[in-house]
Amino acid sequence: MKGLELAKRYYRVYGKPMLEEQFPQLQGRVAAGLVGQGSECLGFDDEISADHDYGPSFCLWLTEEDYRKYGEELQAAYHRLPAKFEGVGARKASAHGSGRVGVLCIPAFYYGLTGFRQAPTANREWLGIPEPALCTATNGEVFEDPLGEFSRIRDGFLAYYPQDVWLYKIMTGAAQMAQSGQYNYPRAMKRGEQVAAMLSLAEFTKSAISMAYLLNRRYMPFYKWMHHGMKTLPLLSEIGDILNLLAQTEMQSEAWKGAGAQDYLYTFNANDQCVIIIEAVCNIILQEMVAQGLTQGTDNFLENHTWNIREKIQDPELLVTQ
Repeated sequence: MKGLELAKRYYRVYGKPMLEEQFPQLQGRVAAGLVGQGSECLGFDDEISADHDYGPSFCLWLTEEDYRKYGEELQAAYHRLPAKFEGVGARKASAHGSGRVGVLCIPAFYYGLTGFRQAPTANREWLGIPEPALCTATNGEVFEDPLGEFSRIRDGFLAYYPQDVWLYKIMTGAAQMAQSGQYNYPRAMKRGEQVAAMLSLAEFTKSAISMAYLLNRRYMPFYKWMHHGMKTLPLLSEIGDILNLLAQTEMQSEAWKGAGAQDYLYTFNANDQCVIIIEAVCNIILQEMVAQGLTQGTDNFLENHTWNIREKIQDPELLVTQ
């Protein structure tokens, strides 16, 4: 059973009755669900995941005031709930998995994940939050939230990046894809620097995945799950399959034998299968950027489109570092 479904059932059978019977003073004030760190919150958990941080559990979120008054008592009651449920043994908390479930303070929960007690108002503050942290703060499911305070903050993060921040990240993402995959990978291969070429491919892969999430206006998850999560994207999910081919392609050293310093400066080496895949991914990204009105033209070198995107950014503070 998926961890999220297990958590929901466990809460309905034991958590909700506990609140109603033992904490009537908190009626209508407690949010319940499963959100935060762990593959189960993304819905990506499987049999391999069950060896740690898996088992009957859920989160109860209280306001700061309620947490001060009732947090310790409610946590004690939570610990008294049956450890086993529907054939699933007690939760096996890993060394870094404690504190992810149980009774939590609403503002502290969001601060611990993002560094903010609620969605920031300044563009630069948004840029300071790692994207996987935003994914972690908005994943999972809220089973119920009668007070609405937890969901109010959650909705602020779920509203996604402000327009200028979104444009800035796409602009820098396009530059990173171009620099790592279209520019530095072939240069490294010409030099015979295979480790540098491998690192260039890794940077390109990460940047391409990030761009796919950005163009879907979805937060990218933790690196272990960012590729897996592409299957759920309405747009550009096919890039995940293409990048899988890139990962399985052997080092293309033979394609660069005899290449001189000035070769392939303005044309790509069609003998290198990695180059072909890189250009294919860049072309798909370019087509989507054009479709969304971010740029125009057919120039496949993505860095040449960053200026078109830059011109759309209204906040001058975001352009200071450029």
